[in-house]
Amino acid sequence: MASSLLALLDDIATILDDVAVLSKVAAKKTTGVLGDDLALNAQQVTGVAAEREIPVVWAVCKGSLVNKTILVPAALLISVFVPWLVTPLLMLGGAFLCFEGFEKLAHKFLHTAQEDAAHEAELMQALADPAVDLLALEKEKVKGAIRTDFILSAEIIAITLGTVQTQSWTTQLAVLSTIALLMTVGVYGLVAGIVKLDDLGLYLNRRASSLAQAVGAGILWAAPWLMKLLSVAGTAAMFLVGGGILVHGLPGMPHWEGLAALALDGGVGVLAGALVLAAVTLLLRLRAK
Repeated sequence: MASSLLALLDDIATILDDVAVLSKVAAKKTTGVLGDDLALNAQQVTGVAAEREIPVVWAVCKGSLVNKTILVPAALLISVFVPWLVTPLLMLGGAFLCFEGFEKLAHKFLHTAQEDAAHEAELMQALADPAVDLLALEKEKVKGAIRTDFILSAEIIAITLGTVQTQSWTTQLAVLSTIALLMTVGVYGLVAGIVKLDDLGLYLNRRASSLAQAVGAGILWAAPWLMKLLSVAGTAAMFLVGGGILVHGLPGMPHWEGLAALALDGGVGVLAGALVLAAVTLLLRLRAK
């Protein structure tokens, strides 16, 4: 009996060790989606009253958990019954990451700063209109953020599934559930902190202490730059992660190491994003006709 119990404990420890290692690998591979997820969800709260920012983030977080509750079992069913579909889904996820990254670049170069400023001013003017139903607008923001989260969560789950595809069913379940929970808590915990940075800066800036005022002013100055940094880092990571998935999935691609591998992944990511964006634009124009 004692030896059986020790063997069982040893098996459990081995499984947990495998889960920890595979979860770490999967987390590294999903950093591209994570950076974009942070920037995108922080931007979704723009225009919401300060006292409603945390409730909105919490509402989107709950929606994200529901999304992953749907996606994790779906991924496991695919892995068990149609495992050949994992690689195509992973390739689609990588192509979508590249497309999303290139679309951001295209938007930056095709739209002037004046157009973006005019759009933001129009949004703020609408929010200031007393006739606008702010509660309805908030609900629409939450719904839109949850829809976006579903796509990003699907990418995270697809990338994670590709990492654990050869493992046992129980290990797949444990790793997918761990990544789903960690990503949700991590992303929305950080989003909540980011959207409250300006409030913290204002609070410190109004204190009597000159040190607190200096720290508050620094936070207020750094907050918008942090958003820009997250956006840039997220876009770069999309090309690297998406391109890396395509490089490893396409036959005949070289497998380099170090900086050469990063350059190859990034180059393939940019090229794939441009091709997908061109194809989508063409299809939309044909459909419009």
